[in-house]
Amino acid sequence: MATKSVPAVAPLPVSIDDVHAAQARISGSIVRTPTLISRTLSELTGATVYLKFENLQFTAAYKERGALNTLLQLDADARAKGVIAASAGNHAQGLAYHATRLGIPSTIVMPKNTPTVKVTQTEGHGATVILHGETFDAAYAHSRELEAECGYTFVHPFDDPRVIAGQGTAALEMLEDVPQIDTLVIPIGGGGLISGTGVVAKAADRQIDVIGVEAELYPSMYNRIHHTDMPCAGDTLAEGIAVKEPGKITSKMVEALVDDIVLVGERRLEESVSLLLQIEKTVVEGAGAAGLAALLSEPERFKGRTVGTILCGGNIDTRLLANVLLRDLARSGRLARLRVRLQDRPGALFNVARIFHDQGVNIIEVYHQRVFTTLPAKGLITDIECETRDRNHLDRLITALRRAQYEVSQVELA
Repeated sequence: MATKSVPAVAPLPVSIDDVHAAQARISGSIVRTPTLISRTLSELTGATVYLKFENLQFTAAYKERGALNTLLQLDADARAKGVIAASAGNHAQGLAYHATRLGIPSTIVMPKNTPTVKVTQTEGHGATVILHGETFDAAYAHSRELEAECGYTFVHPFDDPRVIAGQGTAALEMLEDVPQIDTLVIPIGGGGLISGTGVVAKAADRQIDVIGVEAELYPSMYNRIHHTDMPCAGDTLAEGIAVKEPGKITSKMVEALVDDIVLVGERRLEESVSLLLQIEKTVVEGAGAAGLAALLSEPERFKGRTVGTILCGGNIDTRLLANVLLRDLARSGRLARLRVRLQDRPGALFNVARIFHDQGVNIIEVYHQRVFTTLPAKGLITDIECETRDRNHLDRLITALRRAQYEVSQVELA
């Protein structure tokens, strides 16, 4: 695997000394989250996998690091006037929490369509929330207007050397705790986390590869670095890294420090969120699972390596999480909907249910359809949602139904 080194000319805006200074500055106010090996995920991927649990920060995301490092460098006048940011996610909560803790007024501008729970959480951390515009770009533009009008200090979510240095402390801790790591697999949104990580990795006294991960639907940094023009749009589970325009500072740093960028699909992101909950008993958002998604997508790339990845956030809507878990159960064959054609006569459903009983399959829901069907008037369609042990168990059930002369098909996920 090819490795980049820091160019000798045009020094980068963030150095390893900046990251060490940030670590000293924020120490004691940030959770030093654990870095733990996952033996099960290591077996699944063929790599030795270490996870850094940044979802255990107070606001459940690494964003606190860069926000706090920035706040602690403000002078008295800037502190008195307050700070402002445009964000509908983890940056908003991290900045609001630490600003309030330090007695600094904070204002967060969010798009009008921001979910109520995110607005409530940010207000709960002490920020003044302003809802403006229908898009993030509109909210961002308004926050810069308020910055000029009110004298606030704008705290960028990623394109600021102070923020980048703060985010780099996560990688610094990780390598202090597990010095044998030789590959860091890091999610990329705007690029702040991977820029700070790259500084730390390339300052080490050994080769450490840095691999970035983006959602296939939002390959913005990949486009910038590789001069491609793939579209950035769509509903991704990894909304925390769904950035259309990466930073100017971070783009230069990624180009200099990052060895490669992997794009991952939605199915892998869903699978990774589910695996982390089932195996590690930890809740992550889609962006937080991106590193594992890369390991699952390209196992040959990472086989035999000692990999560290950061679970960068755990703020996922509970209904969305439930949906992801149920979809994963369906894909693995443990949850299924079978469509069975029956004759509309007494005992028809009982006879089918007896086969489910004989096969040891639990029936969850039954849906009868007599009217909206192309079958003759005496026919009906029955959808049966059921729970099985695994794919083989489901296959045995379908075989048993067909042997009993039932016409049966599985309703597949898209």
